[in-house]
Amino acid sequence: MTWMPDLDPQPGDAGACDLIDTIIVPRARDLGGFEVRRALPSPKRQMIGPFIFFDQMGPAEFLETGGIDVRPHPHIGLATVTYLFDGEIHHRDSLGSDLPIRPGDLNWMSAGKGIVHSEREDPARRKTRRRIFGIQSWVALPSHAEETAPTFEHVGRADLPFLSDNGASVRVIAGELYGARSPVKTASETIYADISLEAGRSIPIDATHEERALYTVEGEVEISGERFGAGQLLVFKPGDAITVTAAAGPARFLLLGGEPMDGPRHIWWNFVSSSKERIDQAKEDWKQRRFDTVPGDETEFIPLP
Repeated sequence: MTWMPDLDPQPGDAGACDLIDTIIVPRARDLGGFEVRRALPSPKRQMIGPFIFFDQMGPAEFLETGGIDVRPHPHIGLATVTYLFDGEIHHRDSLGSDLPIRPGDLNWMSAGKGIVHSEREDPARRKTRRRIFGIQSWVALPSHAEETAPTFEHVGRADLPFLSDNGASVRVIAGELYGARSPVKTASETIYADISLEAGRSIPIDATHEERALYTVEGEVEISGERFGAGQLLVFKPGDAITVTAAAGPARFLLLGGEPMDGPRHIWWNFVSSSKERIDQAKEDWKQRRFDTVPGDETEFIPLP
């Protein structure tokens, strides 16, 4: 591939056990016909680069009942990142953003000092048979950005860099990979990419980013002779280049990571901060209804736990 470095193995290439620091099998939670698998935070690992929360939604199929209906709720100190493989979710927030997110699109909402949003399905869709499958993640904000004004950025599928050649395809969701850079603005160095391989095809992952992980979405991947099935988060050790191969058939995975966060982060409900006192303030602010409301979705809200 012209956009990828050489795949030839080097003498002394490490085995999978030398390349992978941690394997996380997400814990599953049934939300009533709708399963969510949470990979981060985990007892084994809180963060990978700036990623502090990582949920797989579905795959699930809804008839004329159920579905996605998340009432307005607050965030501070993080950016929510929504990326779908299937289905549609309607996003509204206290900045006035009001639009659907569809497969291959990116919603990047930076909460900063505080934002409120809702995630629902449009009423017309709820009357049809439909599927939902995707990833919701949070990236923690570095200290200098924790109290900035909130922002929202939607990047359509067609505007995210897409590379394809010889049985491998890459959509760069955030950051830079293989010479292509996503237009989304991040507060710290971040890599996030959707990668698909045809059976037997391989792709290299270099050691540019200190913290990297691979989340297997579909199929099996092989790394240095060891195979890993769907629904696993493989956290790589820093400093080594890695080759990932689609094993028995086609495979799809997400690459995520970036530079380490500038200190530990506290996480409670929908709040992330370097300060426990700031989280306590956010709790009280939500309890006292001091956050802004969501235009067009002002009636309902999720109470403080």
